[in-house]
Amino acid sequence: MSKALPTRSENYSEWYNELVKRADLAENSPVRGCMVIKPYGYSIWEKMQRALDDMFKETGHTNAYFPLFIPKSYLSKEASHVEGFAKECAVVTHYRLKNDPDGKGVIVDPDAKLEEELIVRPTSETVIWSTYKNWIQSYRDLPLLINQWANVVRWEMRTRLFLRTAEFLWQEGHTAHATAQEAIAETKQMLEVYAQFAEEWMAVPVIKGVKTANERFAGAEDTYCIEAMMQDGKALQAGTSHFLGQNFANAFDVKFQDKEGKLDYVWGTSWGVSTRLMGALIMAHSDDAGLVLPPKLAPIQVVIVPIYRNDEQLAQISEKVAEITKDLKKLGISVKYDSSDNAKPGFKFAEYELKGVPVRLAMGGRDLENGTVEVARRDTKTKETVSVAGIAAYVQNLLNDIQESIYKKALTFREENTYKVDSFEEFNNILDTKGGFVLAHWDGTSETEEKIKEETKATIRCIPLNQEAEEGVCIYSGKPSKGRVVFARAY
Repeated sequence: MSKALPTRSENYSEWYNELVKRADLAENSPVRGCMVIKPYGYSIWEKMQRALDDMFKETGHTNAYFPLFIPKSYLSKEASHVEGFAKECAVVTHYRLKNDPDGKGVIVDPDAKLEEELIVRPTSETVIWSTYKNWIQSYRDLPLLINQWANVVRWEMRTRLFLRTAEFLWQEGHTAHATAQEAIAETKQMLEVYAQFAEEWMAVPVIKGVKTANERFAGAEDTYCIEAMMQDGKALQAGTSHFLGQNFANAFDVKFQDKEGKLDYVWGTSWGVSTRLMGALIMAHSDDAGLVLPPKLAPIQVVIVPIYRNDEQLAQISEKVAEITKDLKKLGISVKYDSSDNAKPGFKFAEYELKGVPVRLAMGGRDLENGTVEVARRDTKTKETVSVAGIAAYVQNLLNDIQESIYKKALTFREENTYKVDSFEEFNNILDTKGGFVLAHWDGTSETEEKIKEETKATIRCIPLNQEAEEGVCIYSGKPSKGRVVFARAY
């Protein structure tokens, strides 16, 4: 049996990296900074995709697909956008290889240089808005509500599986509207969708807020976000929704004729979440024994392990388990019956615990005689013996309870690790000794924000949407402030 995982208290970073690999979620690829998402990890991502995709479609969006390659000139059209992404872009300069004359494999053919370099998509605003110019002529073409599931490339130097990789998977919504009000309403609506998904599916509580000008998406007028707290007290941005104003419509000359016959530029939004959510899921709930998955996103919700002395007893247990499995599947619960003889029950228990399967049922000879089954829940590691009669309904209720319990635990953790401070000394002390979210007054200037970041490595995660009006003074400059913002060190 492999050695135990590093504990969170010993080395949180190593615990995370090891857990991702040992739970068969992902591994590093031969390409530096990129990852291979393994079947078990991809199954979780597929569940996330399915839930989000349904939510997008319920709010009137449809899916499309746009090119992976973007002409370099497109990125030059919106100045702040290109400045925001320039350092992360991968560039295609040639379109052909040829055999090396020295016999050392292949080389780039110098005669196959592209007339214009292509950028491997870091985000799709530019290529999508150049397309929207052809799709939008009149107010009748609006609103245009499009989503794309895709991969993007942002050349990262320091990478970590799921949290920061050179290539990652995501969805990006891009919408066009006749008025600023409609576009802002869309931006806020999609933030609500993300918050609902994070809390109801991932069981991760989030704070909804607006980014400061320093932290805003390149090319946006406003960026709305959801911020989650991980178990090491660091923040993780779990989703963003951007009000683009008319910036990209101006850059790509996307105009429409309104009801009065006047021409105007359309108003835009974009919004996205990525495989970074997998990192959030792992770090928000898991423990020193392995993954803890909320039932709604667990690829296997229930695993059943037989404990038997001989083949005859296994056959009897398997017959009873077949009935239980049928009843569970009728309720839409995903079940795995592991009757393989390649490992003992204790090893299987540890393996499914590592993989975060929410509920484990075990049935042995005595259970067979008594008409019972042992039920173990992953989140609390508690066990009880339950009658087989009505077990499906019992498990269904248990899965709902686990989903709610995991959320409440994460919410309690966030509440216990959120602090109000009124001085810079106290601010530093909390960050260095406790971490977590620090609610503090800020004078609203980018200069102060930058200085705090330089000195403490803490950033303003958001200005909460439910921010209470509260007169105070900035912890750094002493200048007036009208409310507290959320500071934290972050991933």
